[in-house]
Amino acid sequence: MTEPVPINFAPTGMIPTREMTPHVPITPTEIVEDVRTVYEMGITTVHLHARDPQTEEPTWEKEVFAEIIDGIREFAPELVVCVSLSGRNWDALEKRTDVLELTGERKPDMGSLTLSSMNFGDEASVNSPETVEALAEAMCDRGVLPEIEAFDLGMVNYANYLADRDVLEPPHYCNLLLGNVATAQADLVHAGTMVRDLPQDTVWSLAGIGDAQLPMNALGIAVGGGVRVGIEDTIYFDAEREQLATNEALVERVHELAALNGRDIMEPAEFRDRLALRSGHGEYGR
Repeated sequence: MTEPVPINFAPTGMIPTREMTPHVPITPTEIVEDVRTVYEMGITTVHLHARDPQTEEPTWEKEVFAEIIDGIREFAPELVVCVSLSGRNWDALEKRTDVLELTGERKPDMGSLTLSSMNFGDEASVNSPETVEALAEAMCDRGVLPEIEAFDLGMVNYANYLADRDVLEPPHYCNLLLGNVATAQADLVHAGTMVRDLPQDTVWSLAGIGDAQLPMNALGIAVGGGVRVGIEDTIYFDAEREQLATNEALVERVHELAALNGRDIMEPAEFRDRLALRSGHGEYGR
């Protein structure tokens, strides 16, 4: 309960727009500056989505990711960088794996892996078993660690299924995302059961969607886990939805919760050691 808290910072996502909030970083420069601000406060890893700077729409193109990663590596060479391989806006495998072609200092340390298809409020995210295994294989081939994303107990069960078949090899990192209308809800029973059933040798963080971000962050810290935090998951700072959040304010609140629980923030170097991520850029394995 007293070991350092891994903070997974998710600054942008695919949904928030400037019409929703002026605080969402869109351009590579804006994303890099938000990462810089919270890195100086203390974070462990960053979960990156890329946007087309002209249209503000999500993009899979590795060139945009490269610009963001270049900017981050200049001031935080050891920060663990995860890139999104989401199929929410496109499902073609070649688009989802485009960013994995980056090499050298631009190579990501981790790539997201959502373990099943699901519905959001008004759209579906499609992740067929064939696609999930192909994404995991592509990451394995490139020495990139899958960042497991589980939205319900079925996805946790599928993580165990893939681990038993050596599709996913330990150690694991998993984000448990609660509060989506069509998946696990943000309560103690859902969260506790998902944590209990994770594969052995898993470092985990709790994330809450929308109003659930604060209670799930607080719960994760209180029971010895990590947190995922950022505007990707909520644009509001308060449950009344009267105050728009900034990434800086959301991360600062997590620091306050950690201090109240007597926990430090996990350094990227310790996270790398726990997950067999070699020092440097994007090399995974013992």
